[in-house]
Amino acid sequence: MRALSGKFIRVRRETIRSLRPWVALVAGLLVIDQLTKLATIEFLGYGSSVEVASFFNFVHVRNPGAAFSFLADASGWQRWFFSGLALVISAWLGFMIWQSPNDKLFCAAASLMMSGALGNLIDRLVHGEVIDFLDFHWAGWHWPAFNVADSAITLGAILFVLVEVLRYRKAKAGSENHEHPPTQP
Repeated sequence: MRALSGKFIRVRRETIRSLRPWVALVAGLLVIDQLTKLATIEFLGYGSSVEVASFFNFVHVRNPGAAFSFLADASGWQRWFFSGLALVISAWLGFMIWQSPNDKLFCAAASLMMSGALGNLIDRLVHGEVIDFLDFHWAGWHWPAFNVADSAITLGAILFVLVEVLRYRKAKAGSENHEHPPTQP
């Protein structure tokens, strides 16, 4: 019994140790996201804009909806819907990281998406809406304002697609390398 519990403790310590980089990535991005949003609240009045370059402004806008202001005009239920969705997705991503902490590319993608979901969740719970402050524009056309959390979600999603493409190619290459017995006529 002791040998079994000793082995369990060793495996658990190894798992926890392998999760450290991903926990650090999520926590670090959360801190950066929240500090940048606090700075936006502190230094930019709501609705104001500061030109940084001919294609970029710092702004202070709020989004009660999701990406591209999806459902921003809804009656308020969307706050709790997107909060619940962020919790479910973050729990699922955390579980996936727990299952394969040594799959670095996948865990980086999942950690990025999880930090973004949690960053925007904090906004929804504290402010009732998401604080956005990055405004890129060109020739009078403005991309919807976004924040660090949104950037992390986007980069994580791109990386996740890359992970899946690489897995597919590896699986396909593995299946093509197997010798098949000749078929009988």
